[in-house]
Amino acid sequence: MNSAAPALTPTTRALAWCLHLLAIGLLSLAAVRAVTGERPHAGWIIAASVLCGLTYAAGPVLPGVRRSRRAAALWLAAVGACWTVLLALSADGVWVAFPLYFLQLHLLPRRAGVAAVVATAVVAIAGFAVHQDSFSAAMAIGPALGAAVAVAVVWGYQALYRESEHRRRLIEELTATRADLAAAQHTAGVLAERDRLAREIHDTLAQGLSSIQLLLRAAERALPQAPQNAARYVDQARQAAADNLAEARRFVAALTPPTLEGTTLADALERLCTTTSARHRITARFHLTGDPVPLTTAHEVALLRIAQSALANTVRHAGATTSEVTLSYLGDHVALDTVDDGHGFDPTLLPASDPETGGFGLAVMRARTQALGGTLTIESAPGRGTALAARLPLTPPSATEPEAHP
Repeated sequence: MNSAAPALTPTTRALAWCLHLLAIGLLSLAAVRAVTGERPHAGWIIAASVLCGLTYAAGPVLPGVRRSRRAAALWLAAVGACWTVLLALSADGVWVAFPLYFLQLHLLPRRAGVAAVVATAVVAIAGFAVHQDSFSAAMAIGPALGAAVAVAVVWGYQALYRESEHRRRLIEELTATRADLAAAQHTAGVLAERDRLAREIHDTLAQGLSSIQLLLRAAERALPQAPQNAARYVDQARQAAADNLAEARRFVAALTPPTLEGTTLADALERLCTTTSARHRITARFHLTGDPVPLTTAHEVALLRIAQSALANTVRHAGATTSEVTLSYLGDHVALDTVDDGHGFDPTLLPASDPETGGFGLAVMRARTQALGGTLTIESAPGRGTALAARLPLTPPSATEPEAHP
């Protein structure tokens, strides 16, 4: 009934109504017994009962009683004063002490509530003893037992309410934590998918567009002197565009790379070398070592994309005439090595990645190998060519201790 009291629920609201009915019923009983029993001062008893009932009924209606402990204490004092007058007039008023116990324990602070209950019990016992013109232990049992029951019930209810509130808060925290976790997992999934798509686009569409650009430049240079060569370059550029269109459509359909459909990884790598040799001024050769074992789609896609990116970098930047691509099955590992005879570079002086000029290839290749628990090694020096080695474990990354890449 105030800010410090537990919030009303359907159960507590029903208990409150029962308490109100009990108080009004006991006051009505005192008034009826005064009339039917032809008690002395019957009119005064009825008046005191009505006054006490009206004062009691004003409490649930007044908003201040619900919000302020001080207002609740004043209301209880007024009810208690009316009840004391009724008790002085009639011994039947002693029974009204029982609902007063619950009100005092509910509306007052813990210590003040217990003190008020003790005081009410003492007044009830004394008032009843005065009406009986004697005192015995039996007279104290009823009010005292009622006070003890009221204290036990109210304290028990408050303990249950606190436990219920604690559980409710825990459930709310758990719900909020689950919502935060779901949001974090969604964000992580979005970032992972974005990273995957970035790698796929770089290793396929971006490299394919770069190849088309190189072929068209070659056709432009050959056009005045050798129209036949220009036509061949244009035809190769058209074929590269068709291959990239198939890759783009496959991304939309969320299927495996078309290069791997209906064939093995070794065949796809050999076809990649053949296509690169046909489209550019470089001889790319493929080699297979070891006994082939079935690989997961993730392993096959990663190795194929690394080979595509490595050959694209060789064509664009190395100025090489030959490139050797080797797929090796090494028991519990599979390795892909690419070696060219280009002019090489200093691995410690790589330019930063830039959306305009590129430079994402090595970072994407390293990300692919690390995602599968593997390593990527690059060896190069100016004038000495470049060797790239990607090594992937055949067991899942969770069961493999990832190795730090150099």
